Amino acid sequence: MVTAFPIRAGGARRSFAVRFLEKYFYFSMSLIIAAIVIYGFSHTLGAKLLHPKVPRPLLLYFHAACFSLWPLFFILQSALVRTRNVRLHKLTGWFGAALAGVMVPLGCTVGIVMARFDLRVLHQQQHSEYVLIVSLHDMLAFTATILPAILLRRKPELHRRFVYIATCTLTAAAFGRFPTDFFPPLYFYWGVDALILLGALRDLAVTRRIHKIYLFALPLLFAAQSAVWAMADNHWPPWERFAHAVIG
Repeated sequence: MVTAFPIRAGGARRSFAVRFLEKYFYFSMSLIIAAIVIYGFSHTLGAKLLHPKVPRPLLLYFHAACFSLWPLFFILQSALVRTRNVRLHKLTGWFGAALAGVMVPLGCTVGIVMARFDLRVLHQQQHSEYVLIVSLHDMLAFTATILPAILLRRKPELHRRFVYIATCTLTAAAFGRFPTDFFPPLYFYWGVDALILLGALRDLAVTRRIHKIYLFALPLLFAAQSAVWAMADNHWPPWERFAHAVIG
């Protein structure tokens, strides 16, 4: 019997690629994000956390432990969906919601604490303002994407994209620790945007359209990142006054 569907050159390969993206994209990206975090922090972990010349605030270690859990949580959740353990995925999702609820105030607090540490202990005024604005922006970006992910947990198509974008926003700290050969100073957000763009391209390959979440989230995030660059690089007076008031 002759098949009714002609085989075109490269058709099977494209079909396999689409099927792979449809089934394994989020799990694959969870592993890639974990690798990015490990690589990025490997450049500063020893000198600034494990064997610092000047002791760091204790809260920083708690912060590192909590934020390290998130990539592992994302891997677990992606694996549970891939293996169709939906009930366990929903159950462990509440742990993720609680973890996110701790991470946001902790991230803001540590941003302020470390900005004061850089100013008062290391005597790095400009770096302290930089640490503060990046920390506050990253927590704002994470909150703006993980909150709708929690609220829309019963709508998988929306939920998983918001969780993915929220996880990508957390990689800013890792990309910021990459060697300068990868990103010029203040341009590490390119790495974050590239990860989110991969999610949009995945949708384009699988469904032939980009989901509306990416169409809104990526431009808004880029605009916020650009504002961070501008304020940090140009020493915007209103921001400096705010930073001085917060840091002391």
